[in-house]
Amino acid sequence: MKLATNTGGGVAAGHEKTAEAAYTVLEAGGNAWDAALAAMAAACVVEPVLASPGGGGFMLAFDSESSTGPVLYDFFAHTPQRPRPAQEVEFFPVIADFGTAQQEFHIGAGSVAVPGMIAGMAAIHADLCRMPMANILEPAILMARDGYEINDFQSYLFSVVSSIYNRCPESLSCFGSPDGGLVQSGERVCNVGMADTFQALASEGPGLFQNGDIAQKIVAFSNNHGGHLSPEDLSGYDVVRRTPLHVVYGGANLYTNPPPSTGGVLVGFGLHLLEALQRENRTATMVDLVRVMEATNHARLKSGLRTLEPNSYAKLADDSFLAPYKEHILTHPRSFRGTTHISVIDRTGNAASVTLSNGEGCGHMLPGTGFMLNNMLGEEDINPRGFHNWPPGTRMCSMMAPSLISHAGGGMTVLGSGGSNRIRTAILQVVRNLVDLGMDLDDAIEAPRIHCENNHLSIEGPISDSDQNLLSDICPDSTLWPERNMFFGGVHAVTRTSGRAHNAKGDPRRGGAARLI
Repeated sequence: MKLATNTGGGVAAGHEKTAEAAYTVLEAGGNAWDAALAAMAAACVVEPVLASPGGGGFMLAFDSESSTGPVLYDFFAHTPQRPRPAQEVEFFPVIADFGTAQQEFHIGAGSVAVPGMIAGMAAIHADLCRMPMANILEPAILMARDGYEINDFQSYLFSVVSSIYNRCPESLSCFGSPDGGLVQSGERVCNVGMADTFQALASEGPGLFQNGDIAQKIVAFSNNHGGHLSPEDLSGYDVVRRTPLHVVYGGANLYTNPPPSTGGVLVGFGLHLLEALQRENRTATMVDLVRVMEATNHARLKSGLRTLEPNSYAKLADDSFLAPYKEHILTHPRSFRGTTHISVIDRTGNAASVTLSNGEGCGHMLPGTGFMLNNMLGEEDINPRGFHNWPPGTRMCSMMAPSLISHAGGGMTVLGSGGSNRIRTAILQVVRNLVDLGMDLDDAIEAPRIHCENNHLSIEGPISDSDQNLLSDICPDSTLWPERNMFFGGVHAVTRTSGRAHNAKGDPRRGGAARLI
């Protein structure tokens, strides 16, 4: 979708209907956080692989009238308190097929971590919102009950994770195509179970998921299918309010997701390395970006980020730790995780940056609810000790990094991305495009991306032969993707200029849409 511009606020999200829900609430006088909650609920309806009441996420909130700075709401998945013996757990691998690449995920009831989505919505509503929850949920309820049309991206996404969503009769009943298999572009989905779930949430409040009917269904499902969740896991879940990680880069201030999540820390580490190039009066090249990504991967391992060592996060910001990585780059010759994002800025300058995930889903719809629980315990990226070795009762780390840039010349941009390990590199490149290269929001998001991990370089086309050869020289093990793809993330962003004009852009790689007031 092309860039949209106006002065009354805006939203960017991963689906037209998600953006529409936020727009409806902003039009009705809601603030940025009212609109963000409406979009979160709508995403559960129209982006069911990526967002779910059975998942979790993060919201970075900026209050234009507060002097305390942004706040990060952590409502991500939590490990269960009492792990079930591995031999009793339902847990098995499936393959997601992106076409150019494949990725293994693990699903089953034993992959389900404690969800935080509804607790997060309740905490944000209590702290920041002005509209009743029933009004906020109304757009999502109507979408679920009346139905919506599957777009090209959601059709593609269902094809990628078909091995997960065609396993459960209730999933096929909701998301099955009349022609067989899962729904395809242009076909309609009605999800009465989801409408009923949100209607009950509006009436009963978050207790529905803590100790009410939905909580009881979750525990019964877990007990009967080889999962770990207990009543205490659900009733004891707490939303954590954190101080965002603050990184100064190119005269701008970036606020992002702090520890225990890793995505924001690794974005910050990469920006520190790029900043070192600027201090040497150098403009970072594509080759430099590859080296920054390689260094960030190495630093993630050496700092202990993959083993959750105490104080491992502080190491990444330490000058002595950064020094060899800076030296390596400066002296060298110049030559699909289930995640979605929502960005909102209202007319007064309040902002919300929200990233949500359900993993890919555990392979079972929770009976009668219209949604699938998460498979976070089956995500290799966020289980650094290995499957079945997670510490009990612990907030899981994530690559999700909802962020806000306060620009040197005034104004701000809220942004974030889906895309598993590609989240950090997608955000890093868009921040660089905006801050260093002075691109407008449209160009910054549309520009082709690269991603380097495990000594393999993924290159997004279209790209010139000379640039491809240059990158292949530095990293011979490389893959050229012929066109833009969801593999490289989906950065949905809204900018507010110092003159209070708003620009919004949804990333086409992940079905992005934007609406402005």
